[in-house]
Amino acid sequence: MTVPPLSVPAAPDTTRARIQQEAARLFVQSGYHGVSMREVAEAVGVTKPALYHHYADKEALFLAMLEGTLAGLSRLVQSAEAQVGIRLQLDTLVYELLASAPEQRVGLQLAGELRHVSPERRAAFEQHYRQVWVGGLTALFEAASARGELRADVPPALLTRAFLALTYPLVTGTPPADPQGTARALLAVFLDGAAHR
Repeated sequence: MTVPPLSVPAAPDTTRARIQQEAARLFVQSGYHGVSMREVAEAVGVTKPALYHHYADKEALFLAMLEGTLAGLSRLVQSAEAQVGIRLQLDTLVYELLASAPEQRVGLQLAGELRHVSPERRAAFEQHYRQVWVGGLTALFEAASARGELRADVPPALLTRAFLALTYPLVTGTPPADPQGTARALLAVFLDGAAHR
């Protein structure tokens, strides 16, 4: 499987970006326990001490990759927030989610290995994920609700969960034959309902 580049925070150090790219490929291919820091160093073409200069241990490297993916999700929310009205915001969000679907798939595969990191680090990442991604989406729905664009009887947190459930298939498994058409249909169901009018 070809692993697309992960979202890496902007930095002049391209070695860190190469390390994360190669590590993501290895982790997706072999799982968390199937990858050693030596293998990562060899794949990048650096020594183990050089690798440890950038990341204290395998957990730190693994979580840095997940944080990079989360930074990408944060950018999706920010891009949606810049639009006017919930329809355009969600349309923008879904379009950009589709555009970054290969990266999102890698992020989800990596997140599946999160159970292997220490409970403290896992809890900290999960809290950050809820704050950035789930919290960012909920804020979009709260603002739209305050503007009177959404039903008042459905809490924004529930709308977030429903939106995530509907869009999850866009970034998991085999890509749909018509990603844009599928996205439009899912968005229409979310905003207008599935019942015939």
